[in-house]
Amino acid sequence: MYEIVFFDVDGTLYSEVDRVIPESTKVAIKRLYEEGIKVVVATGRPHNLCEELVSLGIDTLISSNGALVKNQSEVIYKSVISQRTVHELSSFAELHGHGISYFTDSISMNGIGVEEKRVRNALAETLGLVDYPSKLNTLPEEIYCICLYADESEAEKFIDNFPQLQFVRFHGYVMNVLETQIVSKSQAIKRVLDYYKIDVCNSIAFGDGGNDLDMLEFVGLGIAMGNGDEKLKQKADFVTKKASEDGIHYALTQFRII
Repeated sequence: MYEIVFFDVDGTLYSEVDRVIPESTKVAIKRLYEEGIKVVVATGRPHNLCEELVSLGIDTLISSNGALVKNQSEVIYKSVISQRTVHELSSFAELHGHGISYFTDSISMNGIGVEEKRVRNALAETLGLVDYPSKLNTLPEEIYCICLYADESEAEKFIDNFPQLQFVRFHGYVMNVLETQIVSKSQAIKRVLDYYKIDVCNSIAFGDGGNDLDMLEFVGLGIAMGNGDEKLKQKADFVTKKASEDGIHYALTQFRII
């Protein structure tokens, strides 16, 4: 019996067409709660960009691709990037003219790429942001996630100069910068399952992107959206319809979860 469902946000809960949550998805979430099944968000977004989801009754959030896990105001887990890494990477990015975003509970940036089309497109496609986030003038003590805006060739200089860091691409122009291998959606899901004392066999996950692959492989039932990455679809247990075509509701009814 399934007891918990993890949802990616952009392209999964939100339609890939208009960045709006389909009504059928809202109905599905309501039905899950009525069945006594927990609902958790697992997203690359910072915490504060999940407010609409909280209004649906979702109170457990995995944000920043697994670097911050909260149940309401309680922090279940957090991974803080060292100040040295933040400062060195920020200086290098500024020297070479690359945008960087910093995730705390909210998002801010280094002020580079305000008029850069690739940066603007990436912000819209990964976070649904139309406006460039505010410039971070003073680095806070706790930053959970850094995103570097660079294509494959541009990223090489960062990879060469920071061999101690991991650069994980999840978009054609965006990479997560990590200090440790234990930051991922699947590791965050493990912590949530431990927190609620739920066996992994009784968990489901929905996703559409490359950064959802590890969580779909980890859970009991991994479901890829019809609009998802082809590699993700190949690894998923089931491929549902597109988010814009009521894919979440369709899959949950197919498996008689709701």
